[in-house]
Amino acid sequence: MGFGALDAFLDDYLELPVTGRDGVERVYRIEDPPAEDGIRIERITTLAARLVAGGSGVDTQQLDDEQELDLYRICLGDAYDQLRADLSWGRFKHVALTAMMWITADRETAESYWQTGTGPGKANRAARRSASRASSAKGAASTTRKPASTSGTRAASPRSRKAQPQP
Repeated sequence: MGFGALDAFLDDYLELPVTGRDGVERVYRIEDPPAEDGIRIERITTLAARLVAGGSGVDTQQLDDEQELDLYRICLGDAYDQLRADLSWGRFKHVALTAMMWITADRETAESYWQTGTGPGKANRAARRSASRASSAKGAASTTRKPASTSGTRAASPRSRKAQPQP
């Protein structure tokens, strides 16, 4: 059987169509990062995942602020400056996180994130809203009455001891 060339199944770049702040859709090419940058991205995201998952604490000697702040620049490579100039924050972040998913996982994970805006196994915003509405609808069928409001009434307040008629 033997080994085939890596070029046959590895992606060397992503091409992402994005509408910029000027309303024009452009295709941005994100190149596969150099090995050293890929290792840095893996390390940063692994440490962040551990923190989110509540695992062992993040070793601040391994992850400094500059590396963390530079994650998007590393993921986007040469396209970073152009993307930053052309896009709003939400679109810029979505492109950067899609690239990060591609670098740290694979193309299918990146495509899933691109389409849904969520990481693997998580429902997107529309699905969460739909689920929330469905659970609210179930609550509407409840037969338990809510207590009446006493706002603006004196029914619950003690009566004054002024002259009250005697029977």
